[in-house]
Amino acid sequence: MKKTAILSLLFFAVIAFGQGIKFEEGNFKSLLAKAKKENKLIFIDAYAVWCGPCKLMVKNIFPLKPVGDYYNANFINAKIDMEKGEGIELAKKYNVRAFPTYLFINGDGEEVHRTLGYVEEKDFIQFAMDAGDPNKRLTALKQKFEKGENDPEFLKNLAGLTIYNDAEFAGRVLEKYFSAKTTLDQEDVQMILSGTQSTESPLYKIFKNKKEEITKIFPAERYEMVDKNIRLNTIMKKTYSADTKKWNDAYFYAETQKFMTKEESEKMLKRAKSNRALKDKDFATYEKMTLDLYKDYSAASSEELNSLAWNFFENVNTKSSLETAVKWAQESIKKNENYANTDTLANLYNKIGDKKNAKLWAEKSIALGKASGQDTTDTEKILKSL
Repeated sequence: MKKTAILSLLFFAVIAFGQGIKFEEGNFKSLLAKAKKENKLIFIDAYAVWCGPCKLMVKNIFPLKPVGDYYNANFINAKIDMEKGEGIELAKKYNVRAFPTYLFINGDGEEVHRTLGYVEEKDFIQFAMDAGDPNKRLTALKQKFEKGENDPEFLKNLAGLTIYNDAEFAGRVLEKYFSAKTTLDQEDVQMILSGTQSTESPLYKIFKNKKEEITKIFPAERYEMVDKNIRLNTIMKKTYSADTKKWNDAYFYAETQKFMTKEESEKMLKRAKSNRALKDKDFATYEKMTLDLYKDYSAASSEELNSLAWNFFENVNTKSSLETAVKWAQESIKKNENYANTDTLANLYNKIGDKKNAKLWAEKSIALGKASGQDTTDTEKILKSL
């Protein structure tokens, strides 16, 4: 009876999963050929493995039956990691800069519509319907704007669709949108803050011109911090060349020390080089630089420490370094105990061979995870292995 019940549950799980979006296998060329043959658009979930909202879409939205019914009937569906394989070139071609981005591509490889972010079921189906309607596609919306449409809601929606992949166009849209506004609400300010990534962006001009209105909603200190980060981000893009993989340290120091101390500037560059080493899978350099950067980690946040500890668990094998990562995880827990950092600590203890503490923290992590509605499957696997 027990085996029958388990098999029934497994069967139900397979059926339930099968009701969601069915993603195609194969390369992009084969997807284009299929789209052309069936006269359908390709829907691409352009994701990155580290992206939290991407994982939530996979867990909460893609498996839903209404979502699967619409997408499977109307599109050739594909999931493509934008940081691996042919996804790297596709990200460049379609200007994917934020995750998750959802692309709708025709059989000729032309983008006809896009949106991004975590989206609830109703809206996820709605923008798929928009992609199928030539009058509601992004290309049509852009044409409508060029012909003079100035409805505030239309402009806000269009800016939201283009802000991450076409900053120049979004800047023009927002200039028109904000020119008619005498006051800003929180949503307006958030749009400016999230979209202004560079001092060379048209949005930066709006950010500076609207300082008085912005600081009525957000503290002046936060405004200054955001401004500093925008300037820093702009300088960083000119400091490192992805093509030559070389750093222009002198340029970075000269520019950043116009608005920060020498010590801050040096630490920022070290942190950037450490992050680049991790991205390039140069784990030896990442390990060495991170240990140096975090000799004193008392000021680091719980989230930052947990991230560092997890990166060491995944990519570092030196026992002394892993023992340092244990201390980071412990400090993270001390500052804010939760499922994520207790799971990290359990994994680290397991990796250095301390089975007793690994078991203790795995049990605690599972309890915290279940209490907060988290998926604790991976932690349960650790516990079973001990």
